[in-house]
Amino acid sequence: MMLTHLKSSLQGNRSLVTLFKTVTHDKANLRKICSSLKLNKIITIMNDDDFMSKVMNSDNPVIVNFHAEWCEPCHILTPKMKQLIEPKDNIDLAIVDVESHAELVHTFEVKAVPAVIAVKNGLVVDKFIGLVDANMIESLISKLDKKS
Repeated sequence: MMLTHLKSSLQGNRSLVTLFKTVTHDKANLRKICSSLKLNKIITIMNDDDFMSKVMNSDNPVIVNFHAEWCEPCHILTPKMKQLIEPKDNIDLAIVDVESHAELVHTFEVKAVPAVIAVKNGLVVDKFIGLVDANMIESLISKLDKKS
């Protein structure tokens, strides 16, 4: 039904109609493309309101990575976290630059970087400080991945 509606909306534009026909011709490929899209996201926090709406009020659990550009361990931890979270479609990763967000640093009592908190249903459910091994990150992800 949605494809029919989309097709009728495109009638005036020949190039879009051709693209639509090409993409929808092979429904098996279309399903593969749609199922391979990642629903999780990397969230860059811009301000306190952004943090409230995208982390504290998120439907998905969020791992919050407090980092600084000058922090070498942060440059090791962040890519590792992205790699481990990537296969999860229901967990998001928020990046908070401590230099730009002093209020959040104070609120969450960040004393050193990297600092990571896990937020689920608006509550901090776990945290760690410093460069940790992959097993600790996987354990954190596993806690958030449980349905509840």
